[in-house]
Amino acid sequence: MEIKDHLLKGNGVKLIKSPNHSGVFKPGNLDTLVLHFTAGPSVKSAVNTLTNPRVKASAHIVVGRDGSITQLVPFNVISWHAGRSSYKGRVGFNNYSIGIEIDNAGVLTPSGDVYRAWFGRTYEKSDVIKAVHRNQRDAKYWHAYTQEQIEATRDLCELLIDTYNIKNILGHEEIAPQRKTDPGPAFPLDRFRDGLLKSSRDEEDDDDEQEMRVSVNKLNIRSTPVGGALKVALPLVKGQKVTVLDRANGWAKVRTEIEGWVAEKYLGGNV
Repeated sequence: MEIKDHLLKGNGVKLIKSPNHSGVFKPGNLDTLVLHFTAGPSVKSAVNTLTNPRVKASAHIVVGRDGSITQLVPFNVISWHAGRSSYKGRVGFNNYSIGIEIDNAGVLTPSGDVYRAWFGRTYEKSDVIKAVHRNQRDAKYWHAYTQEQIEATRDLCELLIDTYNIKNILGHEEIAPQRKTDPGPAFPLDRFRDGLLKSSRDEEDDDDEQEMRVSVNKLNIRSTPVGGALKVALPLVKGQKVTVLDRANGWAKVRTEIEGWVAEKYLGGNV
């Protein structure tokens, strides 16, 4: 794939223009990619919605379950994907980000031996993941993403990072946590963006990292900074050394052999 005149070119790429957009990004504003799920039955339905002038919504890209890509808005033009949004003091993410919609039904409801989406389609157990959302406490059932679309999204994001000097990759659930749950826990968002952005952040992050030790006998390490989030490994033990990577609402993201979130109050003094 390549980008020419702010349009994606390559095998499996379609262009279907949406009328739902604003002007071009102000110089220096575009620095973020925002990932979404479509919460619908197909790429076709998503494209139909996002190109409907009555809907007043759009995105730059829709990624199909087979890895195919449809572009709706040029990358230098503001699309309407973020809505009311804020993150770390910045508001109105339409003005700063490229929106990427990924074909996925979202949250599902058990119905006998199958799982049902809000629009009525059912899915087999093999297409479902049970997980706790980063902004919730209870486990739910979520439509799984395909490896093809995760890889296609990764390749696209890598190209966009290189072309537009992108600094951030965020989920819609992070910029509108009271309203949105996409791309949801079935998408490996933390690992995905760490892999894409780590090399560009390494020098900045090294100065912020802090070595500490676990101060209680056992400390659970979780996938997200929520008390009911899934445990990602056996508990950490007292005295075990961790590297603190980030902090959020009384939680610390730590690195041992793996990464996850712990209650920060159970960490002792600096190493």
